[in-house]
Formats: sequence, C-alpha cells, structure tokens
Amino acid sequence: MRSQFNNQLKDLNVKLIKMGAMVQEIIEMTVKAVATLDLELAKEVTGFDDQIDELELEIEMECMRLLALQQPLAKDLRVIGTILKIITDLERMGDNAVNIANETLKIGESKLIKPLVDIPRMAQLSEAMVRKSLDAFMKEDIELALEVAKDDDAVDEIYERIYFELIEMMIENPEIISQATRLLFIGRYLERISDHATNIGERIIFMVTGELKKFN
Repeated sequence: MRSQFNNQLKDLNVKLIKMGAMVQEIIEMTVKAVATLDLELAKEVTGFDDQIDELELEIEMECMRLLALQQPLAKDLRVIGTILKIITDLERMGDNAVNIANETLKIGESKLIKPLVDIPRMAQLSEAMVRKSLDAFMKEDIELALEVAKDDDAVDEIYERIYFELIEMMIENPEIISQATRLLFIGRYLERISDHATNIGERIIFMVTGELKKFN
C-alpha cells in the first residue's frame, strides 16, 4: 500500500510540474505579445488557460482520491495539502496571464507610448519565481523557497517604478491615459503572479517543517 501511495504521489508531482511549465510558457507568451503587439499570440493564450484549468481539476481529483483511499501520515497530509494549494496558485497565475493578453488585445494596433523595459523585466523575475518555487517543492528546499520572497521584493520595486512613471506620463499627456492604464493593469497582473509564487514558497516551508511562515 505504501509503495502504491508513493507511486501515485510521484505521478502527482509530474503533473504539477507540467502545470507549472504551462504557466511559465503563457507568461512568456503574453509578455511577448505585449512587447510586439502580437494580437494573434495574445489570442492564443486563452487556449492554454483552458488546459491549465483542466489539469488543475485532474490533480485535485487525484489528491482527493489519495486522501480517501489511502492512509497518509502527517507529512503526507502536508504534501497533499501543499499540492492542492500550489495548483490553486498556478491556476490564478494562468488567469492573470490571460488578463495580460486581454489588455494587449484592448491596446490593439496602437503604437506603444514608451518602450517596454520594466514590464519584460518583471515578467522574467516572475517566471523565475515560478520555476524556483516548483524546484523548491520537488527538492523540499527551504532556502530556495526563501529566495522567492526576495525576488518578490524586487518585482514590487519595479512595479512601483512603473506605476509612478505612468501616472506622471498621464498627468503630462492625458491623451495616453487609455493605453497607460492598460500597461498599469499589465504590471499589476505580473505583480500578482509573483505574489502567487510567494504563496507557494510559504506552503513549501509548511510542508517541510510544519510551520506556516508568512513572507509578507
């Protein structure tokens, strides 16, 4: 029975990593769509969101079966609970990526009011945070989970810079308010993605130590 449980848990881990990889991919796709105003690429993102939702449901059902049919130990319960929490955060990251794509479609073919530098940087950091948090889960690595919190601080700093820069631009030139607002939303969605990665880091520490530590 224990061997069967371990094998099922390994299968869950594989699906979790697959879901995380899909989330990283659509984050990259959406930011590329913004930077290049590639509206077809932005539309493509929504299809990935459906796949992420389906995978979340599949993993959730398998977790429930494990809880119902096996006799997990205390650490096992924390692992399964962490998986359930991670897939929720990953699904919400996917939703935020879709929101970014939708804002891109609203910008349409309009010329960008400024070269995008900070937003791609935020995206790179957010993607790295997702990757680090999933690596920390697989390795049960507390130090790596803590690194995610430090990265979140960097994302917050960039978002604050974007916010004040765009607000100043809107004050100076009200004609750009519509697009500037879209870019603010995009920055905010990226900031939320990093928050969800931070949530994963918190749950990993709980999984390993049994102590729930809030980073922020």
